[in-house]
Amino acid sequence: MATMRQIRSRIKTAKNIQQITKAMKMVAAARLKRAQDRVQSARPYSDKMREMMGSLGRALAGGTASHPLLEVREPAVKAGFLIISADRGLCGSYSTNLLKKATEVTKDYAPENTRLFLAGRKGQIFFRRRPNPVVGEYVLNMTAVSFAEAQAIGRQVRQMYVSGEIDVFYLVYTKFRSALVQRPAVIQLLPIVAEDALAAADLPAGGEEYLFEPDAEGILSRLLPRYVDTLIYQAMADSVASEHGSRMTAMSSATDNAKKMISGLTLSLNRARQAKITTELTEIVSGADALQ
Repeated sequence: MATMRQIRSRIKTAKNIQQITKAMKMVAAARLKRAQDRVQSARPYSDKMREMMGSLGRALAGGTASHPLLEVREPAVKAGFLIISADRGLCGSYSTNLLKKATEVTKDYAPENTRLFLAGRKGQIFFRRRPNPVVGEYVLNMTAVSFAEAQAIGRQVRQMYVSGEIDVFYLVYTKFRSALVQRPAVIQLLPIVAEDALAAADLPAGGEEYLFEPDAEGILSRLLPRYVDTLIYQAMADSVASEHGSRMTAMSSATDNAKKMISGLTLSLNRARQAKITTELTEIVSGADALQ
């Protein structure tokens, strides 16, 4: 049985942990609010881009207009993956679920035929020990994700796709739904397929006619790179918000667990103190009886 000194030491340690986890919860909650506002403000634009690219791709199907980012290569042997993971720990099962999903999707291709783009320290540490070649590592800004960061990644991805270094490109990230619900997601970013864009935008596969001015190629050359950058930015914003939400939930649970531990240890301390007092009283009474 633990001594009173040991129990007091454990209570002190639990209180220190409780203060730390409570502070981390408050910081994560403050950052989550800003990240959530960023996600909600960016999502309508990205959804509209999906809708527009799906409609344009469908309208151009079978036509003369083309673009390298629309080129479907069969069979797709070489695959690229942008994996957006957590930047720090103490966020529950967030990193485990995301990296498990990333491992599953990369298994479909031979390791030597994959090219990994890693945003976030957890994914970088994890895949450095794997045989998959890493061609790009990026720092994930946890306070304010910028569109310029997404453009830098998108530029490198498009260059590798157009040059033929990869045949298909996937985006692996965590989709933010609420502070309590985040889901790992995988979307095919390149080649851009009209049906996939329409399905992502939740639109029917009907048909409309479009008139292009000045020409379809010129419009596609401006819109397609923007579309890729927008989806990458949206995924980064979702991932940052998901990480803050997971950390806030994990630290809230840790704070509650520390409170329960302190309560249990305090009860044990009171029992030990009472047992000690009872023992001392018993010894005093026994000594007094022996003197009589």
